[in-house]
Amino acid sequence: MKALSVRQPWAWAIIYALKDIENRGWPIHYRGDILIHAAKTCTKKEYQLAREFCQGMGVEIPELISLRRGQVIGIVTIVDCKFSQVASGWGMPGQYHWKLENPREITPIPYIGRLGIFEVPDDLVMEVAA
Repeated sequence: MKALSVRQPWAWAIIYALKDIENRGWPIHYRGDILIHAAKTCTKKEYQLAREFCQGMGVEIPELISLRRGQVIGIVTIVDCKFSQVASGWGMPGQYHWKLENPREITPIPYIGRLGIFEVPDDLVMEVAA
């Protein structure tokens, strides 16, 4: 199954806080379900900036130490992708806005992430997503 690594706390926000836009510098043509992998790295500064942004969206995120990292944490459906020069909700200006729907939590799967879209073996996913 296709997967995307997302740094925390953004990965958490996609699965648990209805973050319905993923901001990327590149478009995606794929439509359908994709695994959300919580990346292993997150600096305190990155976390603090994300926390402030989330607070502005009315979302309180967990402490950094309690966020899962280096694991697949959920599944979401990519339904659209559009470039935007303006900020809107979760969308940041000058980015491709990947429109996300139907976030689902799964039993976490320890996995090494990669840049871009990557594949996670189906047999790993079937055990926890059923």
